Amino acid sequence: NLCLFGVMPMFIQLKELATKGSIRLEGQEDLTDNLPKTGSLLGYGPLQVRLEARDVEGAAEVDGELEIDVEQSCSRCLAPVAQHVTVPFHETFVKGEEKAIDEESDEDEEDDDVLYVTGDRIELKPYLAEAVMLSLPFIPLCKEDCKGLCPVCGTDRNERECGCKQEKVDPRLAGLADFFKDE
Repeated sequence: NLCLFGVMPMFIQLKELATKGSIRLEGQEDLTDNLPKTGSLLGYGPLQVRLEARDVEGAAEVDGELEIDVEQSCSRCLAPVAQHVTVPFHETFVKGEEKAIDEESDEDEEDDDVLYVTGDRIELKPYLAEAVMLSLPFIPLCKEDCKGLCPVCGTDRNERECGCKQEKVDPRLAGLADFFKDE
């Protein structure tokens, strides 16, 4: 695991933001407790954070960029794949409760992009982890032409061909194969 410890916490105080107008958040964030420990994500480094929070009519608009080194399993051969991922980040936080919207009302679709918070302090770590997870390649590949594993014997076909017969017949059509065998 490539995670590092001793990095600064990322949070925004809404009152402080309203007073200052904008706040820059830069540094490293440890996502050990927020990223999954199983699945295709094998390891990751510290998250590099470059964000700016702005007070816009009482809402906190947070924009910037995140960068992280990750290691995932290749979707075809399961080999480790190291990647540097750059994640654009944009969230708008509003203090209060989400309003119930009538289905017939013509509310702006922008309201869907607003995150409602109850306290004055916004802990960014869960939102940063979510942005990272949504930006990871869905089907990571060690190389574009990866041949994957043999479904019969499990041999890595990038290293050598195994010679297994891989012809599959749809069981619904298996009877047709017997029909044409005598001809």
